[in-house]
Amino acid sequence: MLYLMHEWQRSMLSPLTYWAEASAKMFGDVASPFARMPGADRAAAGYELMFRLGKAYEKPEFDIHSVHAHGHDVAIVEQVALAKPFCTLKRFKRFSDDQSTVDKMKNDPAVLVVAPLSGHHSTLLRDTVRTLLRDHKVYITDWVDARMIPLDEGSFSLADYVAYVEEFIRHVGVHRAHVVSVCQPTVPVLAAVSLMAARGEATPATLTLMGGPIDTRKSPTSVDNLATTRPLSWFRNQLIHKVPYQYPGAGREVYPGFLQHAGFLAMNPSRHVMSHWDFYENLRKGDLDDAEQHRKFYDEYNAVLDMPAEYYLDT
Repeated sequence: MLYLMHEWQRSMLSPLTYWAEASAKMFGDVASPFARMPGADRAAAGYELMFRLGKAYEKPEFDIHSVHAHGHDVAIVEQVALAKPFCTLKRFKRFSDDQSTVDKMKNDPAVLVVAPLSGHHSTLLRDTVRTLLRDHKVYITDWVDARMIPLDEGSFSLADYVAYVEEFIRHVGVHRAHVVSVCQPTVPVLAAVSLMAARGEATPATLTLMGGPIDTRKSPTSVDNLATTRPLSWFRNQLIHKVPYQYPGAGREVYPGFLQHAGFLAMNPSRHVMSHWDFYENLRKGDLDDAEQHRKFYDEYNAVLDMPAEYYLDT
């Protein structure tokens, strides 16, 4: 019911959002006669702020088209290396017309970046991918928004997550793969490699676990404390909802992205309020560079995905 109410609210507010976008352009475009009216700068800034607070944020693109590698600029083509129902393994293939550069790139090590499945899209690691592409063959896990996955694809649990990571490692090539997990996936990636080792299988060349809580008893955060002070039934009853009818995953139980986003904001509300006030002031004063940085950050920060209920409750 909560998910339906959220979608109803979005539908009701969409005309106001589009009107705010049009008004911001009307008062802010230098070619518009309204832009020369007294107070036009304040009106344009206010309407754009209203538009950005109300708009829907779609999944951003990686938008990596070239990098500097081995002394040359090389083209990048984003490819699907392996498609699974709940995750797409993407590869960023490098191309060059210089034969010596091609020969050097062939000898570069492969790295699998396991991005978090914790609310935001894997595009948050765009700069990490871009940096690694200078001297690596780069793969990344691109998790699918659960509301877009039909019910007949089945469920997705923590065990499935671990199995996905194992399959991705084998696809990249166990002996040549360097695995890097960032934040949330440190535990399932460690589990996947440990299971491979326990079976006597070959394991990746290196394993790097970055910024993830391997032992949540150490330096617990507010999120850890919440998880230990509430029963599992509380999380199921309060946070798990069914995807509405208008999405391909209609009927699937998920932890909705809009609830996750509310949680992100609630952890530091004053910071976000000041950030939006600064955005308004920058627009009003004509500081377009800082305003554009705000847009880029929140285009990424406000784009969230739904997580499968089984996986969320497992973790």
